[in-house]
Order: sequence, then structure tokens, then C-alpha cells
Amino acid sequence: MITSTRREFIKNATALTGYSILSGTGLLHSQRVFAEWAATNFEPSPMEQVLKNVLKGKPVIDSDKIYLKIPQTADNKTPVPITVQTDLKNIQSISILVEQNPAPLVATFELSSALEPFVSTRLKLMRTSFVFVLLETEKVFYGIKQTVIVSEGVC
Repeated sequence: MITSTRREFIKNATALTGYSILSGTGLLHSQRVFAEWAATNFEPSPMEQVLKNVLKGKPVIDSDKIYLKIPQTADNKTPVPITVQTDLKNIQSISILVEQNPAPLVATFELSSALEPFVSTRLKLMRTSFVFVLLETEKVFYGIKQTVIVSEGVC
């Protein structure tokens, strides 16, 4: 049995009202709301256009210092785990692209210099294609790619 005094009820109602007013006016906000959103990068478009938007004119250097863990084969109906890690320094972002998906840019992770350059997530692949990983530094991108063979799911 919940017992509540009138004083507790008024205190809780006032707190809820204050919270609602602060969040409604934007004075109480989530940092996620203010994150930069490059919606055009995530729309269905040709791979060349997406690369142009992501690379911002910087060159790409193939690197064997990027550790990419992704299965060589996948089912097109299940999420595929992917892990990216590197010992390269001053990584500002990690982008994952899937060549044959309608929207090739799957994810971009903006990193703080205080963070290890490591991400792990899941993605869906529609067809057999290259999976590209691009690590951005101040002057260049470092990249690696791997082919993933996608098979039709069988029940």
C-alpha cells in the first residue's frame, strides 16, 4: 500500500511541472539533440557521391594498421557484427561504408582524442560487397576494405 501525504504529492507535482517547463523550453536538453547530423550522407545515393561527402577532399591511404573484424560470409536477414580498432594516433572519426547498400554510409563515429580508436557495432548487408572502413585524421583518411559474401537466408 502506498501512503502519500499531501505535502509529498505537491512536492512531486511541482518537480514534474518544473522539469516539463525546463525541457519544453530547451533549458534542460540532451547533448544528443544537438549532435551534428549530416542527413544527406545517410540517404540512398551512389557510392561516389557518399565518398565525396565523407572524404571532404582529403586523400585516402591504405593501412595495415587497422584491425577489421567482420565475418567473410553473412546472411542478408541478420545483423553482422563488425569491430574496428587501430594503433594509429589522432583519429577523429571512424566511418563504415557498405558498397552495395542503397545508403552506403552505415555509420560515422566521432571520437574524442581521449578515446581509444575502437568501435564495435552491427550492420545489415543486402548483397555481397566490399565493406570499407575510413579513419579520419586532421590531414588524411586511412582505409581498409574487406569483401563480405552475403547469402539468401534459409528458414
